[in-house]
Amino acid sequence: MKEPTFESQEDYLEYILIIQERQPFVRSIDIVNETGYSKPSISRAVHLLESQGLIVINSDGHIILTENGNEKAQHIYERHKILTQYFIGLGVSAKQARMDACRVEHVISEETFQAIKEKLN
Repeated sequence: MKEPTFESQEDYLEYILIIQERQPFVRSIDIVNETGYSKPSISRAVHLLESQGLIVINSDGHIILTENGNEKAQHIYERHKILTQYFIGLGVSAKQARMDACRVEHVISEETFQAIKEKLN
């Protein structure tokens, strides 16, 4: 099994944040259901995030973002939302805008992102 990439690690943090906004706690199975990825893939990614200090897993198996993990998740989720909004404003369908934002959010420079954000405001 391949090691999760930087991009996928950011995606996992973003998924945890999104699930956390909808329900009181997040478990690995919730990430499986959200992403459609296999349980072993999610388990590996969760343990990697934990070893990096981005999440903690409590005794009930609930996944909790650490301060650093939450900061990273909020940052990438903001990028996702702003880019989606920007692409929709350009006339891209909502579905395609979300898919493209998910790809672009990981590689866009901070300078370009800030320019897009300012343009929307």
